[in-house]
Amino acid sequence: MPNPFKPTAGKMPPILIGRQSIIDDFKEGLENGAGAPGRLMLITGQRGYGKTVMLTELGRVAKDAGWEVISETASEGMCDRLASALVRPGMKLRGVNVQPSIGVSGILNASLGGASFSVDQVALTLREVVNQRLAKMPRGKGIVFTIDEAQAASMADMVALATTIQHVIRDEDMRDVSDSDKHGVAFVFAALPSLMDELLHERVLTFLRRSVQHDLGLVAYPDVRSAYIEVVREGGLAIDSEVAELAAEASDGYPYMIQLVGYYMWRAAEVRGSKEIEEADVIQGKKDALVLFDDAVCAPLFDGLTAAQKLFVKAVAKEAPQPAKVSEIANRAHRSASWVSKYRASLIKERVVESAGYGLVRLSASHLAEYVQSLR
Repeated sequence: MPNPFKPTAGKMPPILIGRQSIIDDFKEGLENGAGAPGRLMLITGQRGYGKTVMLTELGRVAKDAGWEVISETASEGMCDRLASALVRPGMKLRGVNVQPSIGVSGILNASLGGASFSVDQVALTLREVVNQRLAKMPRGKGIVFTIDEAQAASMADMVALATTIQHVIRDEDMRDVSDSDKHGVAFVFAALPSLMDELLHERVLTFLRRSVQHDLGLVAYPDVRSAYIEVVREGGLAIDSEVAELAAEASDGYPYMIQLVGYYMWRAAEVRGSKEIEEADVIQGKKDALVLFDDAVCAPLFDGLTAAQKLFVKAVAKEAPQPAKVSEIANRAHRSASWVSKYRASLIKERVVESAGYGLVRLSASHLAEYVQSLR
């Protein structure tokens, strides 16, 4: 029997447990016509919280509703790639015949068919491409852009994109048709919690503050337990409520771990040739899951910290699973109280640590303490 703990077409993967409200907001945005709030959405969460899977699911929802979906991961030249994805052979763009690949070499000093463009001109060019594509779409339908890792986008790309969004929406508003017949554009951004304070404070990007914002968090144990029971039984194996509860606890409610624990406990039962997932399978499943979790989540998270932040995290991890006293962190790291205060604030902002009471902190990222303790 195939292992059900992985995303499959037409079926919501276990990692999306507890996320139905986000999907409903997005569906309503597409259905409610021009100007609906759900058409501009910002999804934040730490690594492994299911942001990319959520973008994929929302893209599937949009396609099922008859919308076109353009997906990108933010990096230098993002707007160029978005335009390339929309341009079709024979389309005219600012008087230049554009081939399937635009070949823009940058934003601030871009070249297109021998012409040079500023940021404003690139924004206008993308606006024209979007409008041309919208004009050929059925009434009431439109384009959904999903942008992953938005915190990695350049300021130039985000400014150009923001300008495009505002102008395309305004262009559609000026069409003399009912709201239900107007073409639409929807943008869904996914980013780490530290989502670019400099971008949020950029004057042109105030539209992000007006977006529907969803902060992905841990999934409640009862929801995880129920999902395990349902998915396992639908997949053809058996699992009782107590074992499902143990599996939920093993996952810590962490979306990526929910999927990993489910996958490996299923595999452990199959290795035994059993038709029922038992406690031993959950224990083995968690052990196997943690190997991948450390590589996929903990290692990139820790490696992405500054040297000072790593020193702070190591000091906190030494006390785990107990909270660490802020005063002791200063002594352990051989740093001043002001140094501790500075990096405590920065790590709380990035949701790596959290307050555990007056004068206490602990690591908030699942299993990070164990990972850091294992480092030599």
